[in-house]
Amino acid sequence: MQFKTISVYSLTLVLALSSCSGKKEEEKTVYENTKFTKNNENTVHLAEKQLQSVGITTTSVQNRNMEKLIRLNGKAEIAPSHISSVSSIMGGHIKSINVINGSHFNKGQVLAVVEDPQFIQLQQDYLVTKAQLEAAKLNFNRQKDLNTSKASSDKTMQTAQADYSTLHATLKGLEEKLRIIGINAKGLSTGNIRSKISIYAPFSGFVSKISVNNGQYINPADTLFELINPAGLLLELKVFENDVNDVKIGQEILVYNNQNPDLKSGATIVSIVPNIETGGSSTVIAKFSSAHSEFVKGMYLNAEVNISSRYTQGLPNEAIVSFENKNYVFEDLGKSTYKMIPVLTGIADDEFTEIIKADFLKGKKIVQKGAYNLLMMLKNKAE
Repeated sequence: MQFKTISVYSLTLVLALSSCSGKKEEEKTVYENTKFTKNNENTVHLAEKQLQSVGITTTSVQNRNMEKLIRLNGKAEIAPSHISSVSSIMGGHIKSINVINGSHFNKGQVLAVVEDPQFIQLQQDYLVTKAQLEAAKLNFNRQKDLNTSKASSDKTMQTAQADYSTLHATLKGLEEKLRIIGINAKGLSTGNIRSKISIYAPFSGFVSKISVNNGQYINPADTLFELINPAGLLLELKVFENDVNDVKIGQEILVYNNQNPDLKSGATIVSIVPNIETGGSSTVIAKFSSAHSEFVKGMYLNAEVNISSRYTQGLPNEAIVSFENKNYVFEDLGKSTYKMIPVLTGIADDEFTEIIKADFLKGKKIVQKGAYNLLMMLKNKAE
């Protein structure tokens, strides 16, 4: 009984050792199926079974006509030159406001009415100065005639001339102040003096912000309204680093929003910000070819840029692999050995990708099918 127990334990131990030994031999065999050149970590050699499993095919650099459609996204913005802050030239109390946020207005439309006694005083000063100027003019002409006949001194005539010139300058200044606040001095008389002035729209557009309310006292420096001129509507679009070199100032683009993707509007690229942001993109500024009321500030939009067809060198997309934000191809060195080579890519379509400065690849056999499998083997080696 005791002998049987020892035999069972021994048999179990032998089987366990055999199993471990078989597993190690199997792992060793699998590992040895892939060999790497010690002198070049970017070179991989495949065993015959691996070669059959991957099914590698090769190609070469080809010349062909290629097009590229770049898709951009961003939002509509207003150029700073087309955003205006409106204030009153003189302080006063807001008597009425004739617009609301978002409302459309036309050039010359009354946006608000401001009331203050100083408007009355300004008009009164103008009319009094005007009357004094007329009297000073008569006195100056009279003194000039008397001086000609030596009936008055030169000093008296010069004083009359100075009074006339002073009043004339004062009247012109008052006239200009009245013009700025919207009062026509030429038609002003004692019968139409008013205590209110109107704030007029300088252009046609939309109200984006109202900063006052009825009855509020405002100072000349206070902003009453922020107005938007839709003629300054721009597009701020993001273009990825790989596409920056294909986007040029003056290119025509098609713009649309997600709510109505079939309705596309034309625009032109007017500026490219020479800076790659943290996310790997740059900003492109475009201007609409015509006014579009359906696009408003802050709306997210999409755009398409069609790069003109050009005759270039390229490879099938399948032959190009990416690793750590760089692109590579594998050269077939013969005898089941393949070397990874970095390349610079350009425009791409559904089948081919342009290779920048591809002359160094001419005459070389490039892996097409199986390139990704070779990359995975190299990555596993690195790990």
